[in-house]
Amino acid sequence: MTALETELRVPEVPRGIEANGINTITEGERKGTPRELFLPWFASNVGVFGISYGAFCLAYGLSVSQSVIAAAIGLLLSFGAVGIVATAGPRGSVPTMVLSRAAFGVRGNRVPSALSWLLMVGWETVLVVLGTLATATVLNELGVHADNLVKALSLVVIAGMTVAAGVAGFDLVMRLQGFITVVAGVLTVVFIALTLDEIHWSTATSLPSGSTESFIGVIVLVATGFGFGWVNVSADYSRYLPRGSSSRGIFGWTLFGGAIGPLVLLVFGLLLAGSSKGLVDKISADPVGALAVLLPTWFLVPFAIVVILGLVAAAVMDIYSSGLALLSVGVPIPRYVAATIDGAIMLILATVVVFFTDDFLAQFTGFLITLGVPIAAWIGVMVADVITRKEYVSEELHDPRGRYGDVQVLPLVLMAIGTVVGWGLVTNAAAGWLDWQGYLLDPLGLGGKTGAWSGASLGVLFALFLGFFGTLIARATARRS
Repeated sequence: MTALETELRVPEVPRGIEANGINTITEGERKGTPRELFLPWFASNVGVFGISYGAFCLAYGLSVSQSVIAAAIGLLLSFGAVGIVATAGPRGSVPTMVLSRAAFGVRGNRVPSALSWLLMVGWETVLVVLGTLATATVLNELGVHADNLVKALSLVVIAGMTVAAGVAGFDLVMRLQGFITVVAGVLTVVFIALTLDEIHWSTATSLPSGSTESFIGVIVLVATGFGFGWVNVSADYSRYLPRGSSSRGIFGWTLFGGAIGPLVLLVFGLLLAGSSKGLVDKISADPVGALAVLLPTWFLVPFAIVVILGLVAAAVMDIYSSGLALLSVGVPIPRYVAATIDGAIMLILATVVVFFTDDFLAQFTGFLITLGVPIAAWIGVMVADVITRKEYVSEELHDPRGRYGDVQVLPLVLMAIGTVVGWGLVTNAAAGWLDWQGYLLDPLGLGGKTGAWSGASLGVLFALFLGFFGTLIARATARRS
C-alpha cells in the first residue's frame, strides 16, 4: 500500500474509538453548527491557570491597567488567528496540519507538522504537571502529606484521563468539553467570589506604569501562552461541520469561546497578584497550587476538581491533535495509536519535570518563547494562506503530485528566516539552556541581552509578520505575473 493510500484509508478500530485520522471527512459524517465550537474553546481555556497569568504579566513591571490592555490585545490577536484558521476546517475537511500542506507542499509540510507535534506534546506535559502540583498543594492544605507516592498517583490519574479521552477521539472530546464548560465555569465563579476579599484595590491600582518594551512583552506572553498555542489545532474541531457552515460564525464562536474566559481570569489575576507581592512569588513556584492557600478548607476539594478539569480539558485537545500532527508528519499508524504514543511520551516528560525540576516557571516560559518563534512564522503563513485561498481540494492535500506540490520553498524560507532572526530577538535568561538566544539585540542597537528590549520577545512578532506579509506579497506578485 502506498503512502497516499495509507493516508486516505479509514482503518478498522475498536468499538467506541474514532476511526478518522487525517483522511477527508465524508459528507455523511458532517454534523453540528458553529455555535458548538464555543464549548471546546471555552472549556480548554477557562482553567484557573489564567489567574496565574496575572502574576506573570505583572512581573514585566506594568501597571494593572496597562496589563489589562496588553493582555486583551494578546488574546484578540492570538484567538483571532485561531478563528481564521478554523474557518478552513469545513472547506478542507481535514485536520489543520494537513490543510497546511496547501501552503508548504505535501512533504514540505513535514517541518511545521513536526514543530506542531513538539509544541503540543510540550503543552500536554505542562498541563499534566500543573495538575499534579496543584493536587499536591491541595492535599497538603487538607493535612494529607503529598509525598512522592501521592504525586506519582496523581500524575498517573490525570495523565490517564487525558490519554483515554484523546484516544477515544472527537465525539468523546466534544462531549467532555461540554461537561467541563458547565462544571469548571460554575466552580471558577465560586472561586472568584471566595477570594474577592484578597483584592486590595488601592494597592493593585497604585502600581507604577511600565515601559513600551514591557507592554509589547506582555502582549507576546499572553498571545503565545493562549491563542498562538491553539492555531495549529483549530481546524481539527471545525472539520466535521457541514461545508456550508458560516465562516463568520466559525470565526466568532471560536474567538469568543477561546478569549472570554482568559480575559476575565487575567483581569482578576492582575488585581489579585497586584495586591500581594508574596502571592506573586508563590505563583512563580507553583502557578496553580499557590491559589489554594487563599481558600477556605471546605472549598479545597471543589478547587482541585476545577483545576484538574480545566487542565484536562486543554490537555485532551492537545493530545487528540498531537496524534493527528504525528500522522501528518508521515508516520503510518492509526490515530488512536499515535495518541497513545504521545501519551506515553507525555507521562515520561511530566515525571521528569515533577520529580527532577525545581524552577518550573523559567523552563515553561523558555519553552513557550523558543517554539513560539517558528510557530509564529508558520501562523503568519497559514493565516495569509487561509484568507487568500478560495477552496481546498481535500484529496490532493495527500498527493505530492497534485496541485499543492511536494515541497513549496518560499514558506519554508520564510519560516527559516523568521526563526533565525526571531531567536536573535528573544531572551530566556532564567532558563540557562537558552542563554544563546538574543544574539541580534546588541548588533541592532536594542541594548543587548540585558537592555530594555530584551524581555519584549520581538522575535515572535517579527516571525509572525514576516510569514504573514511575505506570503501576501508573494501571492499578489504571482497574480500580477
